[in-house]
Amino acid sequence: MTNAPYGRNCHIHDDAAIGTERGRPPTIGDDATIRRGAIIYDDVTIGDRFTTGHHVLVRERTTIGDDVLVGTRTTIDGRTDIGSGVSIQSAVYVPSDTRIGSNVFVGPGAVLTNDEYPIRREADLQGPTVEDGASIGANATILPGVTIGDGAFVAAGSVVTDDVPAETLALGAPARTEPLPEPLDRPNQIE
Repeated sequence: MTNAPYGRNCHIHDDAAIGTERGRPPTIGDDATIRRGAIIYDDVTIGDRFTTGHHVLVRERTTIGDDVLVGTRTTIDGRTDIGSGVSIQSAVYVPSDTRIGSNVFVGPGAVLTNDEYPIRREADLQGPTVEDGASIGANATILPGVTIGDGAFVAAGSVVTDDVPAETLALGAPARTEPLPEPLDRPNQIE
C-alpha cells in the first residue's frame, strides 16, 4: 500500500493494494471502506463514501463519484467513468471505455462488454453507456456500444444487443423492449 492521498475516516484493510508507486497515486475521498484483497490502480479518482467488497479490482484512469458500492470480486477496467449513488453488486465485469451514470444499479454477475469481435479482427473498443437511474438485473449481458437509457430496466439474464430507450424494460435473449410495468415505473432507491 502506498501513501496515496486518502480522505478523512478511511478504513483500508492492510492487504488492499492502493497504487503502484509508478504513476499518480489514486485519490480516495472521505469515509471510504476498502476491504481485503482489493486492488486500486494509479490514476484513479474516487469520491466520498466509497465501499468495496473483497477482491475488487479498479484499473487506471477510472473516475468514481460519491456514495458508490462495488461488490466482492467485481472488476472495473480502466478508462471508465462512474457517477454517484451507484450500486455495483458482486461478480460484475465492467470493461474499459464504459460510462455509468448516477443512481444506477448493476445486479450480481452482470457482464458489460466492449469488444464486438473478440480477438477475431481489429476493432475499436467501445464499452456500453448506462444512463442515470437505470437498473441492470443479475446475470444480464450488455454488448459493446449499447446505451441503456435513463430509468430503463434490464431484466435478469437478458442479452442486450441494441440500445434500450429511456423508461423501458428490456428482457430476453436477445432482449426486446416494452413499457415499464407499474412496479418498476419509479426511480431507483439506492442508499
